[in-house]
Amino acid sequence: MPVRGAPRATTVHRSTAPAAKDSHAPEVMPVNAAPATPGVILFAHGARDPRWAEPFRRVAERVGRDAPELPLELAFLEFMTPDVSEAARRLAARGVRHIHVIPLFFGPGGHLRNELPQLARAAMAALPGLVVEVAPAAGEDDGVIGALAAYALRRVAASTD
Repeated sequence: MPVRGAPRATTVHRSTAPAAKDSHAPEVMPVNAAPATPGVILFAHGARDPRWAEPFRRVAERVGRDAPELPLELAFLEFMTPDVSEAARRLAARGVRHIHVIPLFFGPGGHLRNELPQLARAAMAALPGLVVEVAPAAGEDDGVIGALAAYALRRVAASTD
């Protein structure tokens, strides 16, 4: 299975056809094929303490509230459930054929560089026809960086008032 994608993202496609010369070219869909139903897996590390997951559940609730038509799952690498394979199965059971995995991590450490692409490939192997696209770590996004900087400044301002 080829692993391809735009810079700073990993797109993993399941295909029996040879890879195209231009790895960034869009997939060609037959005229009579229905467009793939997209879905999202918000992916977090996991912890033994269930309270750790609360901020991630709030992010999932916000995404669900802002885009109620978007099939959504929150998944964890370890210690918590569901994992990526179970979340992918749940989305596939709802008709999803293209999953965007959004890692709620600050940076692209080993879990995102090594384990997550393996988990994506395993989900596609288990669910033929599924496409899984892995986004960059949330902490690499300028909007997330800006929100964290604004939070830090609000906390400092609040302590000096």
